[in-house]
Amino acid sequence: MTKGSLMGRLFPFLNWFEDYGAVKLRADLMAGITVALVLIPQSMAYAQLAGLPPYYGLYASFLPPIVAALFGSSRQLATGPVAVVSLMSAASLEPLATKGGEAFIAYSVLLALSVGVFQLFLGVFRLGLVVNFLSHPVVIGFTNAAALIIATSQLANLLGVSVDNAEHHYETVINVVKAAVEYTHWPTLAFALASFFIMFALRKINPRLPNVLIAVVLTTLVSWLIGFEKVQKAPLTAIHSEELTTKITDYNKILAEVETATKELTLLSKGLAEAKKDKHAEPLAVLEAAQKIDRLNIFKDEQKKRAKLLRGQLRSVKLQSEGDGKGFVISDTKRQGEVWHLTVGNKPLPADKLTLSSGGAVIGTIPKGLPTFAFPKFDLGMFFIILPNAIIISILGFMEAISIAKAMAARTGQRLDPNRELIGQGLANIAGSMGQSYATSGSFSRSAVNLQAGAVTGMSSVFTSCIVVVALILFTPLLYHLPQAVLASIIMMAVMGLISVKGIVHVWHAQKYDGAAAIITFFFTLAFAPHLDKGIMIGVAFSIGHYLYRSMKPNLTILSRHQDGTLRNSDMFGLNQCGHISAVSFDSSLFFANTSYLEDQILLQLSEKPKLRHVIICCDGINEIDASGEEILGMIVTRLRDRDIEITFVAIKDQVMDVIKRTGLYNKIGEDRVFRTEAQAIQAVHATAHENSTEKECPLLKVCYLK
Repeated sequence: MTKGSLMGRLFPFLNWFEDYGAVKLRADLMAGITVALVLIPQSMAYAQLAGLPPYYGLYASFLPPIVAALFGSSRQLATGPVAVVSLMSAASLEPLATKGGEAFIAYSVLLALSVGVFQLFLGVFRLGLVVNFLSHPVVIGFTNAAALIIATSQLANLLGVSVDNAEHHYETVINVVKAAVEYTHWPTLAFALASFFIMFALRKINPRLPNVLIAVVLTTLVSWLIGFEKVQKAPLTAIHSEELTTKITDYNKILAEVETATKELTLLSKGLAEAKKDKHAEPLAVLEAAQKIDRLNIFKDEQKKRAKLLRGQLRSVKLQSEGDGKGFVISDTKRQGEVWHLTVGNKPLPADKLTLSSGGAVIGTIPKGLPTFAFPKFDLGMFFIILPNAIIISILGFMEAISIAKAMAARTGQRLDPNRELIGQGLANIAGSMGQSYATSGSFSRSAVNLQAGAVTGMSSVFTSCIVVVALILFTPLLYHLPQAVLASIIMMAVMGLISVKGIVHVWHAQKYDGAAAIITFFFTLAFAPHLDKGIMIGVAFSIGHYLYRSMKPNLTILSRHQDGTLRNSDMFGLNQCGHISAVSFDSSLFFANTSYLEDQILLQLSEKPKLRHVIICCDGINEIDASGEEILGMIVTRLRDRDIEITFVAIKDQVMDVIKRTGLYNKIGEDRVFRTEAQAIQAVHATAHENSTEKECPLLKVCYLK
């Protein structure tokens, strides 16, 4: 099977097996096992970051790695859950549903499908160049901000506190800090610090060791041995506090009202949509239905605010056992013993079975076996709601994947096809969505592990997925006691590599406006978090806006003779200018947006140089010219000659020459006023331009510095 054959193009994985023997098979098997040891704990951590139960990370590590490897172009790229895409997925869906709920999970799967469809569309129609709209500085700014957001989003799990997400991420962080000041669960923090220490130490001792897996195994074992999770069920009557009992009752009542209002809103919205389509519907009835929906939305929002306030109050209550199974009372300084907290989520608290905890949070029960395979429940309305975020995630995810693939290809000498990689990533997300996966992409850390472990072909990713399947079928009960704080520390460790202040400094040194784009994207991504798309949009808008501004005012320089013998920018090198000849270099395509700028700069030369007799326009920087550009050149020629000032053109490129010849401008300029080099032009016009001149030395012939 050759790479150029039809089957090789349709099924690129068939090319793996040319000269594939036992040595390559063993290398891929060992690499696949090594990556799986990193992927299994890391994927569960990223699922938590995406707002999903941890085992959905394992679902996302099953089909996507195989499909991306089979149909992509990179043989070492490891696909699966990644930090930035996980955060983007959670941020996109948080306004639509409660994290971890059934609706949120369904939307996450639908989002993965949407991402996959868009990536596949770009790949099939060879539109991979669309990623260029996200400039490198914007990506650097966003990645740094996202890394900080990801790290700080894990503070609550690290400290063992529970708070609701605020409208802005920085407000949530402030609330976490306030809650931690009042109550920090020290065993939880100890587990987090221990896992940090284990991972750091093992990296120093031997980077090849699966430090993440070892940290997970050790902390899970200790968690099981000491009974880290301490949970007790108790009826509402066991809480001996009338005030607390009333708050619980009120909380349940408010949530029930919100649920009722949500159902009523769904019915009213459908009815209103049908009424608007009905030509015979009474306008007054339609108006009343719309007003009722508005009133219900206001009521629902107010009740949600009340529920959020009560939830915070209930979580902060400290309870202590009265002993002898008599129940629980509000904790006070005089009483000794364990402090218990109510476990309060976004659902009503069952009066017959309240959950109280005095220990730390663990992963808990993970469903055994493979996920249910089915096409995601498709809702056209919801599809269009999440599509804008899906597009951003698609482009960001692909940029991450292709940049990693290129870095590895530089070491392996492999040839990459960006459009083929888009197809692979798109099919991976589509297939993954049918196996309950959320959006995935190429992972830098796991790809590096894959390459270092000696992976030769994408078979390593196939072996990785097979090991994940074995883990889902056999080993999920062993993960019950894994502390949530350990997953938080894994996430924090993973995103440390994403923070790169040097990257921002580097682009600032390259170009100030690129540095500004990175800083603006970084700042606004942090400010608008969790609405991450706004930060990216502002960064992209700034980049495009600045590009248009630079296109409208391109680099136009007046040339003088430099000491190296060439004509250079007179202002940059402090060179004097000729008073009779202006040699102008225009470094941009000449089109409608910048024609007036060229005209203004030529006329400025007339006002600054009263003895000007000749203008030489160096066209080696003009790659294209449109109708507006051709028209303005004709006008400049006419206006200069009307003032007895001659004009000459140098180094006109073939594509530009074709335009001016087709329009007749070439004849207007004159064949004797078009030269191939600057030296030819100066030699031809210098004597005429300097007749009766008092200029002692011409800066176009000799180096003349400003005094």
